[in-house]
Amino acid sequence: MKRNFILVGHAQVGKTTFAESILHICGMTSRKGSVSDGTTVSDYSADEIERKHSINASFLFANYKENRIQIIDSPGYADFIGETIASLRAVDAALIMVDAVSSVEVGTEKSWGFLEEVGLPCFFFINKADKPDADADSVLKDIQEHFSKAAVFINDLNAPSLIDIVAESDDKLLEKYLEGATLTEDEIRTALRNAVLARKIFPVFAGSALEDKGVKEFLEAVLNYFPDPLERPKIKAVDLLTNSEKEISSSENEPLAGFVFKSIVDPFVGQLTLARIFSGKLVANTGFYNTTKGVKERIGSIYLLQGKEQRSVDMATCGDIVALAKLKDTATSDSIGEEKKPLRFDPIASVDPAISSSVKPKSRADEDKISLALHKLTAEDPTFKAFLDPQTKEMIISGMGDVHLSVMVERMRKRFNVEVELNTPKVAYKETITKSAKVQGKYKRQSGGRGQYGDCWLEVTPLQRGGDFEFVDKVVGGAIPRNFIPSVEKGVRQACSEGAIAGYPIVDTRVILFDGSYHDVDSSDMAFQIAGAMALRKAIQQAGPALLEPIMDVEVTIPEEYMGHISGDLNSRRGRVIGMDSNGRLQIIKAQVPQSEMFKYANSLRSMTQGRGSYTMKYSHYEEVPAKIAAGIIAASGFHKKEGE
Repeated sequence: MKRNFILVGHAQVGKTTFAESILHICGMTSRKGSVSDGTTVSDYSADEIERKHSINASFLFANYKENRIQIIDSPGYADFIGETIASLRAVDAALIMVDAVSSVEVGTEKSWGFLEEVGLPCFFFINKADKPDADADSVLKDIQEHFSKAAVFINDLNAPSLIDIVAESDDKLLEKYLEGATLTEDEIRTALRNAVLARKIFPVFAGSALEDKGVKEFLEAVLNYFPDPLERPKIKAVDLLTNSEKEISSSENEPLAGFVFKSIVDPFVGQLTLARIFSGKLVANTGFYNTTKGVKERIGSIYLLQGKEQRSVDMATCGDIVALAKLKDTATSDSIGEEKKPLRFDPIASVDPAISSSVKPKSRADEDKISLALHKLTAEDPTFKAFLDPQTKEMIISGMGDVHLSVMVERMRKRFNVEVELNTPKVAYKETITKSAKVQGKYKRQSGGRGQYGDCWLEVTPLQRGGDFEFVDKVVGGAIPRNFIPSVEKGVRQACSEGAIAGYPIVDTRVILFDGSYHDVDSSDMAFQIAGAMALRKAIQQAGPALLEPIMDVEVTIPEEYMGHISGDLNSRRGRVIGMDSNGRLQIIKAQVPQSEMFKYANSLRSMTQGRGSYTMKYSHYEEVPAKIAAGIIAASGFHKKEGE
């Protein structure tokens, strides 16, 4: 038989030590590793050993009583939540670790929320129960209060409270129980298993991963109550032949269907592609059809991962979580299968980054390597984004928090030998006008021989917000020859891109060319370009120039007790609260806030809510910057209009 599950929970609760205990008890390791010593199987990367906590999801397997159990040890820190979200697509069950002293924490709440979304069966393990100030019974009450009354200790199958809950999960059993009949242990076990699979009961264990207490009991329960991969509910996929949704069963006799949920860049093997096989089989040294990209892919070896080690296997079948090396076209969120029966699974849900920084290579030599480094890091971690801002010309990296970005910068240095500097990104301000103006732009130069002459009259008028830029030709009577009209427009557009008050692009403006003059000999394309640019800059200065800033739609999700504090903080950031909503026990504040006020918000929110708050942010629109703030921005820009043009 096979079993697989993911370890989730708050940071420092003991997930990695628990995994280490399982490996040691199952005889997979001869010596139990330690997080503090940097000797665990799952926390093997240099940055994890240095920081003494998990950064990446790690993949392990153990053989227990002739059953293969695959385990994913996920990070507890919120900065690396993308690892957990992706890994949930690969497993059939979960174990939520809870600290026996700290009880339910932020990471516990978030883990439960993810598991509710995907509907996985789960256990709880109250760890560090051997500590003097631990109280497992009190923690159980907290679990029941926060998550479900159906969370219950199952170490004694004859315990009255357990029998009550088990009986309530099965109508026939409940009828027998209410009639006063005694339920047999087999009946209790069978009903308990069915209830666990249906998420009607959540078994709870207590023990100590450090002392190996309670771990064997947990392993027994894994075999007895966690689902076999063949028992998991049917999975939704799109049949690409009919372009319709269908449900597929988990079976080794069905066509191959699998999903790529993660990529790892291994310094020795190269890229490893991790896939969960939902049905059918995949044989080494054959191939598969990438149904997402519509291409065939050859494979060599198939691996089970044991931390950083790869163990070769001949075949992967339903329920296996395997690694494939050196694939050419297959990436995270791709579906794999058979060309004659192609199925495609939904991609991994995207997670919006919480924090951004501009990144600049420290040397010219690093400029050539930074693109490759960022490309590989973003392929490995979908929550890490990198892009070139077209207006500010800055390379921007975005992630889930300061620690996340710090880890990525360290990886650039250690893996790719790229040294970079991080700074706060520039805000993509824009300039506009608030009233109309008519001006002349005249360029005349005479220095012996042929001169330069261009003369144009422009009218500028405001457009509604989002109107961008319009150039209108209303010249009549040949005041400017037709061949020089595009020259004026080119000069105007160039000046618009360079700005007139602070060096930012000019938008929401209509420019009307309505008159001018020319010289038969001295007029030229360049002269009219310069005249157009001069006129535009002069017109902006006379048309009530204003600075615009990007406004973001922000949704902050927090426990109710933080509502007043967070609303006040958003107001202090020049934000406007535009609505409120609720999601279970959590409250959602919807606001619009200037982007310039939000660059460090992830850290502030974490501090204000003890890590229990989260937020999403997306661009909404541009608004005029208040005059006092705009004056400071303009002064800081150091922009000066060029003289003599």
